[in-house]
Amino acid sequence: MALKFFGNIYQNKKVFVTGHTGFKGTWLCLWLKELGADVIGYSLPLNDKNQHFESLNLPIKNYFQDLNNYEELNKAIQESQPDIVFHLAAQSLVRESYRNPIYTFQTNLIGTLNLYEICTKIFSIKAIVSITTDKVYQNEEWYWGYREIDRLGGNDPYSASKACVEIMTESFRKSFLKENQILLATARAGNVIGGGDWAKDRLIPDIMQAYQNQEVLIIRNPKSVRPWQHVLEPIAAYLLLGQRLLEKKDNFATAWNFGPDENDAVAVEQVLGKINQFLPKIKIKYESSHLPEAQILKLDCSKAKTELRWKPIWNVDTAIQKTAEWYKEFVENGHIISKQQLYEYLTDAQQQQTIWLQ
Repeated sequence: MALKFFGNIYQNKKVFVTGHTGFKGTWLCLWLKELGADVIGYSLPLNDKNQHFESLNLPIKNYFQDLNNYEELNKAIQESQPDIVFHLAAQSLVRESYRNPIYTFQTNLIGTLNLYEICTKIFSIKAIVSITTDKVYQNEEWYWGYREIDRLGGNDPYSASKACVEIMTESFRKSFLKENQILLATARAGNVIGGGDWAKDRLIPDIMQAYQNQEVLIIRNPKSVRPWQHVLEPIAAYLLLGQRLLEKKDNFATAWNFGPDENDAVAVEQVLGKINQFLPKIKIKYESSHLPEAQILKLDCSKAKTELRWKPIWNVDTAIQKTAEWYKEFVENGHIISKQQLYEYLTDAQQQQTIWLQ
């Protein structure tokens, strides 16, 4: 029996998800299936980083192709005739963007443009939720959060490519989408943690790799402050935003920040201290980084809280605890507890009477 949240709007809807085998994409597909959606996914061929997706064995239609392959992407969307598109596919790693800037810009900017262009030709599509990042802002090392109206920028290729996507999206929305009656919004989420993330050069996967293999953990920026949140927080926000777009509420077709409350933006070393409460103590080695990266990054989510009436459910302590529990259960017992944790999140959301329960 399907869950009846988000106004039951996803029941029997055709939902096209790019990057569906990735960290956030897998959790999104899991939740969409629980909502009764007909999910179609488009991602690169599977590799060892996609074991969470493979283990869930979700009943969805898969297309394993590159976002940069216009013909294959067009074929997949034409065959699917979706009602809504969630665009998560990206080259999403900062350090990798230094190693491969051309591919980063090609995938994140031109790949997204390919998707938008194809969507204008598909009459079934009513809405697009395009996922960018909290790193689209010109970083001033402020102690307060960035707002959606603040200056875009990006010193590293990844951040710059996503800032370009935001500018291109605004242009595309105003130039082409009104006549197609497609509502397009972008979502800028904070640093996301949770079970099933095995990507290189991310804090939690690096911690879990060290835990699983009994290795020394290399930390380069222990003082860096980030807006940490559990993966289910932005997923709930994406689904709520998609609901509003499918309801043809065009005032929601804009850019949105989704992050934790201000007190939950903490330093890397604090995350390490918190996660050591739930896992065997990990040996840490501190090294300096030769690649520049922002030291302080926070989001102001007042707009989402006021206009969308969205709010985070789990604070940073709960997010870290749930993350540690997921990996501990997987490493020690081989169990995937994603669905269990989704329902724990839903229970807590009900207690807080969040807007999307209706």
